[in-house]
Amino acid sequence: MPEPHDPRVFFAAERTLLAWLRTGLALIGLGFVFARYRLFLSAVANEPLAQERTSHSVSAAIGIFLVFLGAAVIGIAAEQFRQFCKGLTPHQLPERYFVNFSFWVAILVALAAGSIGVQLAL
Repeated sequence: MPEPHDPRVFFAAERTLLAWLRTGLALIGLGFVFARYRLFLSAVANEPLAQERTSHSVSAAIGIFLVFLGAAVIGIAAEQFRQFCKGLTPHQLPERYFVNFSFWVAILVALAAGSIGVQLAL
């Protein structure tokens, strides 16, 4: 007798991926704030920015690190989700559901975050 479809394990894994996606986005956002903190302070103090590049400050370095860390967190979580889903039986997967959608969204967000990190570093 075939077992009934029970996709709860898959949906739990997808919720975990999305939680890591939120965590990675929070790291990316915090990193962007750190990277642009010096620009914010200049705007608040109503001072013109110095001619030197602002990307070489300590806050910018921390911000760039956090952006890349967020991208890495999302990428690793996406790969873990993909590996986990490979081990699920067809009865544990939902019917008529694109099971790789969350994976590809996470990969695209990780790539976008990586490109933002590169842009901040230049």
